[in-house]
Amino acid sequence: MFSTTRPGSPNWIDLGTPDTDAAAEFYREVFGWQVRSAGPGAGGYGFFLLDGKMVGAVGPLTEEGATSSWTVHFHTSDADATAKAVEQAGGSVRMAPDDVFDQGRLAAFTDPTGAEFAVWQPGAHRGLEVVGAENSLLWTELYTPDAAKAGDFYRAVFGWNVQDAPIPGVSYGIVSAAGAGPDDGHGGIMQLPEENLAAGSGPEWHPYIAVADVDATLATAAGSGATVLIPADSAPGVGRLAMFLDPFGAQVAVITPDPS
Repeated sequence: MFSTTRPGSPNWIDLGTPDTDAAAEFYREVFGWQVRSAGPGAGGYGFFLLDGKMVGAVGPLTEEGATSSWTVHFHTSDADATAKAVEQAGGSVRMAPDDVFDQGRLAAFTDPTGAEFAVWQPGAHRGLEVVGAENSLLWTELYTPDAAKAGDFYRAVFGWNVQDAPIPGVSYGIVSAAGAGPDDGHGGIMQLPEENLAAGSGPEWHPYIAVADVDATLATAAGSGATVLIPADSAPGVGRLAMFLDPFGAQVAVITPDPS
């Protein structure tokens, strides 16, 4: 399992949504998450908690023209240096590095293929307190119209290792942080097929949440207002997976991994 403290690994996820209260209720129903306010000066931002430990966050939409989505944040020890690396590698800076009180330093970017992501330089707030456990982040995934360009970009910015996965008919790269072991992958880069692009799919990062029973979780999500994008299906050697849009359009995937 990946370490959130290793530079280049995911260390935070948060949801931007037009209705934080309704979104909080949805994720409570689906994953059992509770919400704790980040404080009176946090602009409505709150932490998703699982058994009292932080597994992500939720807040109102803040960028002009933004739509509901999850943002994956990657660990950096120097957000300013990462911003320079992003620009040098052909990406763009959506939000320049800035301090979030004493909690850490945040910056947001867009990669050269159009996918948005962020980095978190930990201060008092170290990031996710649980990963890999039931109802917490297990994996992150990039859908992109140009997997080769995306791979080159993230290698340049984070020093990632990208290894082709032997999946018939699919271009998929397994991603791990520099210095990580062979079993410490934290995500994947998937080339969007032409039919997906024609149907309106675009570049984006989304989280995979580990669950005990994908079929039951998908049924709960659909009953709570989600739209099923990919019905539950089994991938040999991986697990059982599904994907849905929450009631406000944010994309999230769920997985019951095969026993290792």
